[in-house]
Amino acid sequence: MRLGVLRAARASVQEGVATGEDSKHGPMRRRVFRVSRGSAGAYIGIRTEDATDGQGPPTGPNAHRPMSIHPFPAKPRRQDATLRVASYNVHKCVGTDGQYRPDRVAAVIGEIEADIVALQEVDRRFGRRIGRLDAEALGRETGLVLVPVSDLPDGHGWHGNALLLRPDIAAKVRRLNLPGAEPRGALIAELNLPEGPLRIVAAHLGLLRSSRARQADALLHAIAEGPDLPTLLLGDLNEWREDSAPLRTLSRFFGPARHAPRSFPARLPMLPLDRILGWPSAIVRRVQAHDSWLARRASDHLPLTAEVDLPARAAAKPAAA
Repeated sequence: MRLGVLRAARASVQEGVATGEDSKHGPMRRRVFRVSRGSAGAYIGIRTEDATDGQGPPTGPNAHRPMSIHPFPAKPRRQDATLRVASYNVHKCVGTDGQYRPDRVAAVIGEIEADIVALQEVDRRFGRRIGRLDAEALGRETGLVLVPVSDLPDGHGWHGNALLLRPDIAAKVRRLNLPGAEPRGALIAELNLPEGPLRIVAAHLGLLRSSRARQADALLHAIAEGPDLPTLLLGDLNEWREDSAPLRTLSRFFGPARHAPRSFPARLPMLPLDRILGWPSAIVRRVQAHDSWLARRASDHLPLTAEVDLPARAAAKPAAA
């Protein structure tokens, strides 16, 4: 019965293979950006690096690409100092009533009051992958900055994945291509926070079970290639069975993925397709679905939220290979 509900409710997502304008860049392309606060609000600059290992000065045709600067109004941070993260599949800003309303998505993210948000399905799937978000509304409602990871001036994501960050967070972002029958990708961001360094893996796994298992393995290999950092996986994993191959693969690093909140479909949540996983597991607390009146209408998924306690980091790192 659950499988039937999933297939019926996600029919609009199964749109086939998108155009492959991203494939030429390969899995190792990086974007480095820094956000700073000025008198007019928050600003973001970006540099694309073609260096294969991210070490040393960048090389290639994009080595001296100029930085693009975009102003956003700064929204005061909430009073408590808890680091809050979220994952939200926004369904291209089409709600459960069939209306394209990016303002509702921005308002839901504003309700969450998170410092870091991983988004899925932020771009069109067919043809030119134009962004479906309203960056102005996001800045106004959330005070967060949309990290520019698309090669298109009017794009918002990398294979539909996007990151929103608090304006005072600096990060190094890697764009990863994931294996499978359909184009999928992930973002891996190394953040410098006042609480300490943190790695964010933002991903949206595929619709095919065999592809998801390979994609989960690719995420672990990408994590193992990076430095030893506390790590969060935020995303739509398209899995609800705790004994599934992808979740068993991810458990080699993150530990067992148990008791995830039900987030899909938004109007009557039955399946825990979305996940927030952490290593060490003790850094993640209070994972829950944000189930507001507006969240049940803005997208076909409910957002997940969690609190992060970086001082709870364990001393040793398990093998992720």
